[in-house]
Amino acid sequence: MIQVIAIIQAKPGMRSKILDFLHANVPKVRAEPGCVEYMATVDASGAPGLQTPIGPDSFIVFERWADMPSFQAHADAPHVITYRQNTAEFIASRTVHVLTAL
Repeated sequence: MIQVIAIIQAKPGMRSKILDFLHANVPKVRAEPGCVEYMATVDASGAPGLQTPIGPDSFIVFERWADMPSFQAHADAPHVITYRQNTAEFIASRTVHVLTAL
Protein backbone atom coordinates (compact mmCIF):
# COMPACT_ATOMS: atom_id res chain seq x y z
CA MET A 1 0.00 0.00 0.00
CA ILE A 2 1.30 3.43 -0.95
CA GLN A 3 0.35 6.52 1.06
CA VAL A 4 0.71 9.97 -0.48
CA ILE A 5 0.54 13.31 1.29
CA ALA A 6 0.61 16.28 -1.06
CA ILE A 7 0.89 19.70 0.59
CA ILE A 8 -0.20 22.49 -1.72
CA GLN A 9 0.44 26.15 -0.95
CA ALA A 10 -1.68 28.34 -3.21
CA LYS A 11 -0.77 31.86 -4.18
CA PRO A 12 -2.69 34.26 -1.91
CA GLY A 13 -6.42 33.97 -2.47
CA MET A 14 -6.14 31.19 -5.08
CA ARG A 15 -6.88 28.09 -2.97
CA SER A 16 -10.57 27.94 -3.97
CA LYS A 17 -9.68 28.12 -7.68
CA ILE A 18 -7.32 25.15 -7.32
CA LEU A 19 -9.86 23.22 -5.27
CA ASP A 20 -12.52 23.77 -7.95
CA PHE A 21 -10.26 22.00 -10.47
CA LEU A 22 -9.38 19.30 -7.93
CA HIS A 23 -13.01 18.57 -6.98
CA ALA A 24 -13.95 18.28 -10.66
CA ASN A 25 -11.17 15.70 -11.05
CA VAL A 26 -11.97 13.59 -7.97
CA PRO A 27 -14.43 11.16 -9.65
CA LYS A 28 -11.87 10.39 -12.39
CA VAL A 29 -9.11 9.81 -9.84
CA ARG A 30 -11.27 7.61 -7.61
CA ALA A 31 -12.19 5.52 -10.67
CA GLU A 32 -8.52 4.79 -11.46
CA PRO A 33 -7.36 1.20 -10.93
CA GLY A 34 -5.60 0.92 -7.58
CA CYS A 35 -7.06 4.07 -6.02
CA VAL A 36 -8.05 3.25 -2.45
CA GLU A 37 -8.60 6.78 -1.13
CA TYR A 38 -8.26 10.32 -2.46
CA MET A 39 -9.36 13.46 -0.62
CA ALA A 40 -8.45 17.10 -0.11
CA THR A 41 -8.38 18.53 3.41
CA VAL A 42 -8.12 21.96 5.02
CA ASP A 43 -7.75 23.17 8.60
CA ALA A 44 -10.54 21.98 10.89
CA SER A 45 -12.24 24.75 12.82
CA GLY A 46 -12.37 24.46 16.59
CA ALA A 47 -9.44 22.02 16.77
CA PRO A 48 -7.66 21.65 20.11
CA GLY A 49 -4.58 23.69 20.94
CA LEU A 50 -2.15 21.08 19.62
CA GLN A 51 -3.13 21.82 16.01
CA THR A 52 -0.58 23.48 13.76
CA PRO A 53 -2.71 25.24 11.13
CA ILE A 54 -1.72 24.91 7.48
CA GLY A 55 -3.34 28.27 6.77
CA PRO A 56 -5.98 29.80 4.51
CA ASP A 57 -3.99 29.39 1.30
CA SER A 58 -2.99 25.75 1.78
CA PHE A 59 -4.59 22.32 1.59
CA ILE A 60 -3.41 18.74 1.87
CA VAL A 61 -4.39 15.86 -0.40
CA PHE A 62 -4.35 12.42 1.22
CA GLU A 63 -4.10 9.47 -1.16
CA ARG A 64 -3.81 5.72 -0.79
CA TRP A 65 -2.86 3.51 -3.72
CA ALA A 66 -2.77 -0.28 -3.93
CA ASP A 67 0.82 -0.25 -5.16
CA MET A 68 3.51 1.90 -6.76
CA PRO A 69 2.52 1.06 -10.37
CA SER A 70 -1.02 2.31 -9.62
CA PHE A 71 0.34 5.56 -8.22
CA GLN A 72 2.70 5.97 -11.20
CA ALA A 73 -0.20 5.43 -13.61
CA HIS A 74 -2.16 8.08 -11.68
CA ALA A 75 0.70 10.58 -11.96
CA ASP A 76 0.82 9.97 -15.73
CA ALA A 77 -2.97 9.99 -16.30
CA PRO A 78 -4.18 12.57 -18.83
CA HIS A 79 -6.71 14.09 -16.41
CA VAL A 80 -3.97 14.55 -13.79
CA ILE A 81 -1.64 16.19 -16.31
CA THR A 82 -4.49 18.51 -17.35
CA TYR A 83 -5.19 19.34 -13.68
CA ARG A 84 -1.52 20.25 -13.14
CA GLN A 85 -1.50 22.43 -16.27
CA ASN A 86 -4.75 24.18 -15.29
CA THR A 87 -3.60 24.94 -11.74
CA ALA A 88 0.12 25.68 -12.20
CA GLU A 89 -0.34 29.46 -12.28
CA PHE A 90 -2.23 29.41 -8.95
CA ILE A 91 0.26 27.29 -6.96
CA ALA A 92 3.07 28.83 -4.93
CA SER A 93 4.55 25.47 -3.91
CA ARG A 94 3.79 21.76 -3.85
CA THR A 95 5.44 19.11 -1.70
CA VAL A 96 4.58 15.47 -2.36
CA HIS A 97 5.51 12.75 0.14
CA VAL A 98 5.21 9.18 -1.17
CA LEU A 99 5.26 6.78 1.77
CA THR A 100 4.93 3.14 2.67
CA ALA A 101 3.98 1.65 6.05
CA LEU A 102 6.58 -0.04 8.24
